[in-house]
Amino acid sequence: MNERTMDASAEAIWDVLADGWLYPLWVVGASRMRDVDRHWPDVGSRLHHSVGVWPLLVDDETEVLDVIPGEALTLHARARPTGTAEVALRLEPRGAETRVVIEEDAVAGPGLLVPRPLRELGLTWRNVESLRRLAYLAERRARRSHEAS
Repeated sequence: MNERTMDASAEAIWDVLADGWLYPLWVVGASRMRDVDRHWPDVGSRLHHSVGVWPLLVDDETEVLDVIPGEALTLHARARPTGTAEVALRLEPRGAETRVVIEEDAVAGPGLLVPRPLRELGLTWRNVESLRRLAYLAERRARRSHEAS
């Protein structure tokens, strides 16, 4: 589990999460978007993205397993060749700030062959950086929105 308190409302953070086209801007490893299902982030909707670095890109997808709009999002993320992970994000308002918690672990594929303590090391680094990127996007949007009012 990783967490970060962001200087943005849960609504501002949710706006970033709900815009599937922004996914590769905050998710470490996602390189580009190919398509976003029209009903994203409804349960069953998918993001069609690529993983890797050009020219070694692999097309994959991420599907919504569960959603509480503005509060929580659970994803089934494919990232070949390492396998599939379940990723849960929770937004917890704290006054003008929001605590964002992310939990991720492999659920299928070769990633499960890596012992859990070693998997957690890599996922911790990845999710610390993903939360940092999410904060940059949400906090900047929140500042611009505040300045425009």
